[in-house]
Amino acid sequence: MTYEERLQNVTVLGAAGKMGSGILLLTALEMADLNLKPEGKGKKFVIHAIDISHEALRGLMKYLRAQVLKAAEKKIVALRSLYKDHSNLIENSEIIDQYVADVISLVMPSTSTEPALESFLIFEAIKEDPELKVKILSYLNTNNPNQPWFFTNTSSIPIGVLDKKAKLGGRIIGFHFYNPPAVQKLVEMIAAKDTLKEVQEFAMTYAKNLRKVVVPSNDVAGFIGNGHFMRDILYATREVEKLQKELGFVEAVYTMNHISQDYLIRPMGIFQLIDYVGVDVCSYIMSVMQSYMKEEALHCPLLDQMLALNVKGGQFSDGSQKDGILKYEKGKVIGVYDPDKKDYLMIADFQHKVNEKLGPMPAVQPWKNIVNNPGKEEILKDYFTTIKNATSPGAELTKAYALKSCEIGIQLVTSKVAFSEKDVNTVLLTGFFHAYGPINDYLK
Repeated sequence: MTYEERLQNVTVLGAAGKMGSGILLLTALEMADLNLKPEGKGKKFVIHAIDISHEALRGLMKYLRAQVLKAAEKKIVALRSLYKDHSNLIENSEIIDQYVADVISLVMPSTSTEPALESFLIFEAIKEDPELKVKILSYLNTNNPNQPWFFTNTSSIPIGVLDKKAKLGGRIIGFHFYNPPAVQKLVEMIAAKDTLKEVQEFAMTYAKNLRKVVVPSNDVAGFIGNGHFMRDILYATREVEKLQKELGFVEAVYTMNHISQDYLIRPMGIFQLIDYVGVDVCSYIMSVMQSYMKEEALHCPLLDQMLALNVKGGQFSDGSQKDGILKYEKGKVIGVYDPDKKDYLMIADFQHKVNEKLGPMPAVQPWKNIVNNPGKEEILKDYFTTIKNATSPGAELTKAYALKSCEIGIQLVTSKVAFSEKDVNTVLLTGFFHAYGPINDYLK
């Protein structure tokens, strides 16, 4: 079966979710483009968007229409070439409208899994629950006569476990898009021991056509991205436990969020990132990883404490941030949750006092001015040299955090999760938008 033939009948499970909607969009665009090229003309393409809620699927179709319109406007030159044989399409607006209609016509929304029983390729982007994934994958595999290939978006569950338990015969690969898939360039690709070579080859072609940056990971729970992120969380929360004896809980959380964002020049502080992903999601990912890594303590009491108080974070359907460990106003952090008072304390009320205790922060440009700066290497070297030579509490916390992040990265290589230090750095640079990789020589 050729690349084009494999994409003629596709299913996305969890299509209305954050990840599934992006996967559906990207794949529908790829299918529509193939349909307009010589190798795809005359072929019938269909992509089944499967989710449990009719309402969510209606929202999905609205999202798709808006996103396809944006995509069409950006590539109008290419579309003019693809539609050159359509003499009735003259104006750019006519071509754009036709392309939007062509893409949307490929998408068949459904709350039933039955359409997936005809697909050749199935993307799985459902809840990060091993038992649920195995149950659904096994059912589809047993009842689909086409021996479909499965691309799972899991960010923590070993692919070999899913393959073995669902009896997929190596027709599965981990293809972990980063959120949001339509914007993020990174994909972590995880082949299990028995993953078929042709599945891997198809995955690479698909990723190339989507212009994704592919980083391979060994089939170890959590892979590279969550392997680093979850341990980063554990370090930060343990530091909070130490600091709260002197500062108090709220001030300690603020401190570590401030250190991890502003001092370490990251796009988000560690607690803001936890809220973005979801407190419950982070806790669950740790529990999944823990089940495969008995020798390491991958459990976070602080996350447990927040969940017991129904503090979860996450996003609203429009993508805006829900309050979590931190409180937000127009996307900006304005407060920290106090478990004792069961309410948020405003950062403005204690920020100055805590910053005074941390000492003067070395002058540095914010992350947004550095991340794409062609001269960032020298800027970072100079900044971390200043940090290295400083003795303020803020500088000491920064040095310890940066060195721990580097240690976690190196551990991912030595434990054979990542194939190289470069791969670890690429995941943090591309998938987490860091200005620099965790494995570096800045503090040596």
